[in-house]
Amino acid sequence: MFVALVLIGVARPDAADTHSLGYYRFPAIHGDTIVFTAEGDLWRVPIAGGVAQRLTTHPAEESRAAFSPDGKTIAYSASYEGPTEVYTLPLEGGIPVRQTFEGAAALVVGWTPSGDILYTTRRFATLPNPQLARLDPKTGTRTLVPLAQASDGTYDSNGRTLFFTRFAFQGSYTKRYQGGTAQNVWRFAEGDKEATALTADYAGTSKTPMLWKGRVYFLSDRDGTMNLWSMAERGGDPKQHTKHEGLDANSPSLSDGRIAYQLGADIHVFDIDRDQDRAVPITLISDFDQLRERWVRTPLEWVTSVHPSPTGDRIVLTARGQVFVAPAQQGRIVEATRDKKVRYREGRFFPDGKSLLTLSDESGEVEFWRVPANGVGANAQLSNDAKVLRWDGIPSPDGTHVAHFDKDQQLWVLDVASKQQKKIAVSGEGDFDDVRWSPDGKWLAYTAPDKNQMTRISVYNVESGRITPVTTNRYDSYSPEWTPDGKWLYFLSDRNFVSVVGSPWGSRQPEPFFDKQAKVYHVSMKPGERSPFAPDDELHPATAEEKKEEKKPDDKKPEEKKETTAPAPAPTPAAQGVKPAPPAPADLTGIETRLIEVPLPAGNYRELSTDGKRLYFLSGDVSTPGPPALKTLAIENKSPKPETFAEGVTRYELSMDRKKVLVRKGQDIFVFDAGAKAPTDTTKNKVPLGDWAFRLDPRDEWRQMFTEAWRLERDYFYDRGMHGVDWPAVKAKYLPLVDRVTDRAELSDIFSQMVGELSALHIFVRGGDTRRGTDQVQPGSLGARVTRDERAGGYRIDHIFRTDPDIPNELSPLARVGVNVEEGEVIEAVNGIPALSARDLGALLRNEANRQVLLKIKSQAGASRDVVVTPATLGGENELRYDEWEYTRRLKVEQDSKGKIGYVHLRAMGAGNMAEWQREFYPVFDRDGLIIDVRHNNGGNIDSWILEKLLRKAWFFWQPRVGDPTWNMQYAFRGHVVVLVDENTASDGEAFAEGFRRLGLGKVIGTRTWGGEIWLSSSNVLVDRGIATAAETGVFGPEGDWLIEGHGVDPDIVVDNLPHATFTGSDAQLDAAVKELQEQIRKNPIPTPVAPKYPNKAFKKRGG
Repeated sequence: MFVALVLIGVARPDAADTHSLGYYRFPAIHGDTIVFTAEGDLWRVPIAGGVAQRLTTHPAEESRAAFSPDGKTIAYSASYEGPTEVYTLPLEGGIPVRQTFEGAAALVVGWTPSGDILYTTRRFATLPNPQLARLDPKTGTRTLVPLAQASDGTYDSNGRTLFFTRFAFQGSYTKRYQGGTAQNVWRFAEGDKEATALTADYAGTSKTPMLWKGRVYFLSDRDGTMNLWSMAERGGDPKQHTKHEGLDANSPSLSDGRIAYQLGADIHVFDIDRDQDRAVPITLISDFDQLRERWVRTPLEWVTSVHPSPTGDRIVLTARGQVFVAPAQQGRIVEATRDKKVRYREGRFFPDGKSLLTLSDESGEVEFWRVPANGVGANAQLSNDAKVLRWDGIPSPDGTHVAHFDKDQQLWVLDVASKQQKKIAVSGEGDFDDVRWSPDGKWLAYTAPDKNQMTRISVYNVESGRITPVTTNRYDSYSPEWTPDGKWLYFLSDRNFVSVVGSPWGSRQPEPFFDKQAKVYHVSMKPGERSPFAPDDELHPATAEEKKEEKKPDDKKPEEKKETTAPAPAPTPAAQGVKPAPPAPADLTGIETRLIEVPLPAGNYRELSTDGKRLYFLSGDVSTPGPPALKTLAIENKSPKPETFAEGVTRYELSMDRKKVLVRKGQDIFVFDAGAKAPTDTTKNKVPLGDWAFRLDPRDEWRQMFTEAWRLERDYFYDRGMHGVDWPAVKAKYLPLVDRVTDRAELSDIFSQMVGELSALHIFVRGGDTRRGTDQVQPGSLGARVTRDERAGGYRIDHIFRTDPDIPNELSPLARVGVNVEEGEVIEAVNGIPALSARDLGALLRNEANRQVLLKIKSQAGASRDVVVTPATLGGENELRYDEWEYTRRLKVEQDSKGKIGYVHLRAMGAGNMAEWQREFYPVFDRDGLIIDVRHNNGGNIDSWILEKLLRKAWFFWQPRVGDPTWNMQYAFRGHVVVLVDENTASDGEAFAEGFRRLGLGKVIGTRTWGGEIWLSSSNVLVDRGIATAAETGVFGPEGDWLIEGHGVDPDIVVDNLPHATFTGSDAQLDAAVKELQEQIRKNPIPTPVAPKYPNKAFKKRGG
């Protein structure tokens, strides 16, 4: 009976249990002992099962254990000081010994027969590929396995032949993946010229080789599920050993003919000789600390929304999926929702001030609920028809209706009393936004993109059901806002197009840039209304009331006003609400023609509001980083000027009565009186939230998160049919595993298995509120490779990373001008500490990143001197290694082509990578050939920018009086172009390569790419900020076929950078690109433009 419980995985750990089940990962086996990870710690248990013994207790995760050949020592990966490093620990317990100081993910793979630790690292690679390294735990000597790509592996008994998985896991949780980065098993022996592939017979995944009695055992999904297989040592003769259906086998470890592996939440052992597989019954004795109810002491870090009460005396905050009400001045903080099994979204006040509107998934779908604002009384469900994620419920001024929209781009109005929904509009072009009720509740303004992608403002009449466009689809219009009397509708619109760049002449192809496009406009709800900004004239003189308004003391500057605000009383259930305004007359006939511009210069404006006396809006500057300023503009006809209410505002909102302004600056929240400016001293306006804290129950939260991750995947995935997968059945399949979870990483493991069922790329599982240790030590790097040299008395500098000298601020710390350190010299001491006192120089550079360090350097002649350097961060060193790879590719192309071929590498396709293009393309735009290298490109979205540059053609030439001809279009590339790709070219990098070929721009060279072309937004974030992303937007070609997804881009010329040759410095793909372009240039040379003979236009008199 007990074993059956383990198999189905339904028992739930509970604090009252003495023996409990856990969630078991990363098993390692030796003899009759298994070590595994649970609760983020290492445990040991007999192979027969039973009560496990905890070996580690650190808050962060310890994992990937591997036994030494004698079974007495465990090597594992852990994050005791922040970075994931290799540690060792006696099986019988003891103090962990740190073995690596790389500052990067050093992941244990196993041990060699001679007793070296085998692990993977990216620390020494040029491109960020994993490599295998051997580490002698006695001396600290590290030796790289001579392979440029190897993510795990095992040696034969004599330690001479390595069986390894070439590629790393490609990042997207995708079952039955067969793209260009599919993992496969290779073989490499001492003396071999090159490694050879053993599993090329199958296009899917084959990984994690293990050797036993002349056969290689490995994991493969050849039957659709990851199972154990074996083959001959030289490949061939594949045999299947386990036949699991549904759950994938993972993380296998072999010892003495038995393979331990993870299946779901359990550990199984397969006995090779007996051909038997069984689950290991394991229980844990633990206090399950990570399941214990805990307190969130920094709740402002988790706030996802904040809104003022109708009168601004309180605010409602949504944090970590719960809703709270806090007084603006003093009083109790109300925990309005208390069900930790439910996620609440977007808490807002109803106009009565006594109740809140919130979205809740209590019913299993996201529905609207009414919640008492004082935390006393029952919640009431208001809607019951949700089929997809809903957003942004906005109550009408009388509280009788709620406007909202959903993920299916539908706009709705809910009748609160009858609970009936009315579908107002459907947008096929994008989401609705900016939903705003008129003060009398008779009209609803909103924005939606039109078919031409221009955002348009429309208004809906609640009584008639008629929708009337307020703006045309010629310009983007947004952020509508009604005046308190309902007579005017203000909004923002991008109609100012004055380019900062005035012409195409200049270096690096100047292009138009339109800054400050937004202006403020207003329209009257009925004809004949005179704008409040219209100047007085003889037909419209200032009224006595207007003159009196000019003299009101309220117009004084805030610092001139005496502070009269008294502390607000504690909120009570009878808190005052706001009633709707009287109906305003309206006639929308011809409203699009009643547009009036507000006299305010164009700017980068957003989030427009008004209290009837002035306009409020956020104003930013593209050249100034950081949050924008909140500005105000008086609504008057006396040439008003904008004033700054507050700087650095992340968001703001007027209360419903328009008398208060809620302002958020960073994590601080303020409530001010409405006016031109905030007071100089804002201390009294800051909402007192310093002692706010709330509890959460991890078990309830994790179960909610699982269901929500499943639901959001359903709501976001581009195919409503979920690729033919029975999605409810998938939920039922994985939900029982949630009750086995004991830490957040285990929940992510379930997410990974669940979303993988869709067999789609761009599905990543990351983030979340995981535990970390208190020590987070940033390692420093000298930007060099060093070797321990006992005879020389320190660490010899073997190589200083060589990068582009035109960018001095990105040079290695040892290559900076004035440092004067050379390769071959020796580091004798760091900050006065003898270098050889540390088994790794990295041990002396911990916590030294971006801090000055004193080095004692011995020259090759033997003289010592002191040098002060500033070590880079680990990320900085990664950049240096990548920079060197890129720089040396460029130099090689220059040398091999004798300066006729240019080289540009794009690491990704983000906005920042456009700078790479600007920096590298224009210096070589006039070459005969060009290599665009998108190998290892991480994707983004700028493919169209680059392709557009390459589509430019030279169609005429300018010939000045002096000098060579130049051409129009400026900087058009006239030569031959090829694109380099590899298995790590991903996403938009693949889109660029496919577009390059389809547009006839040239050939693609390299290996088949990743295969991820369903794009995503990463918007489906969970309550603890973790995410299982959804592939949201598919890509197909004009012929009607889906492009790239699941397969990748096939190159025109296939060239593989083989792992051993690449390690030794070869770049066969780059060589092939140069050769191909040289051949194209030879066959079709680029003609040099030659101006024709100048015309002779001298006048000759006839008969003269």
